[in-house]
Amino acid sequence: MKIAISADSVLDLTPALLKEFDIKVVPLGIVLGGEDYLDDGTITPADIFKYVEENKILPKTNAANTALYTERFQAILDEGYDYVIHFNISAQMSATHNNAVEASKQFGGKVIVIDSKSLSTGVGIQAIYARKLTETETDVNVIVEKIKNRIPAVQASFIIEKLDYLHKGGRCSSTAFLFGKAAGIRPQIVVTDGKMHSGKKYIGRNMPALIKKYCKDVLNEFNTPDKSICFITYSSATEEMISAAREAIADVGFETIYETTAGCTITSHCGEHTLGILYYNDGI
Repeated sequence: MKIAISADSVLDLTPALLKEFDIKVVPLGIVLGGEDYLDDGTITPADIFKYVEENKILPKTNAANTALYTERFQAILDEGYDYVIHFNISAQMSATHNNAVEASKQFGGKVIVIDSKSLSTGVGIQAIYARKLTETETDVNVIVEKIKNRIPAVQASFIIEKLDYLHKGGRCSSTAFLFGKAAGIRPQIVVTDGKMHSGKKYIGRNMPALIKKYCKDVLNEFNTPDKSICFITYSSATEEMISAAREAIADVGFETIYETTAGCTITSHCGEHTLGILYYNDGI
């Protein structure tokens, strides 16, 4: 049984990880300055930051449409795969899941589409888990059942340095934006059951110190991590910020800690110096 693992480009894995775990990617769309791009590395987060700084507006992000999914799924099956397991960004955040499901109906059950109920490497960690399952399991239905059973255990959260992108995207009122900017508030964004909501608010100008506090708080709240993998994912970050995150999670004993940079879809909604830790919270 040959099973392909596929995901939206929001999974935010590095090219090396995509190759290591043999994960296919369907790119979402970015509209920047009236030009259409795919979130496939053609443009970078630095391009997003520059565009927003110069134009004071956010780029637009587009879901992959049914035609693109149909094309990509067919191409994968044509490579000789028996099944495709595809992961979408949460259906609560984008139309991609519904589009992928619609496309999958053309393939007689050979394409199985999963709502990750997450984003960024919260999707990536599920894709990696799926790939590992294919190494030991031969029944695709068993693999899918195990994947779905773990979805509620994905801990995905971030701390955001600036409120600008949340404000421009309509997720932060003008009053809250002005107050938060003056007070130096750095909000935590948490994904729960497929939806983003505000978590704790951190106050201060020293991002490395705030990141360390954020990481400790997350690990205290979600305190049964699967220690095999943890992601440190960021739109951009200084060495001090990354070191602070690594120091904060060092005592947990994660076997592997991956650092990844968010792609343009995620970056378009969160801005510079957004950093999160992501892992399965169902360890023993």
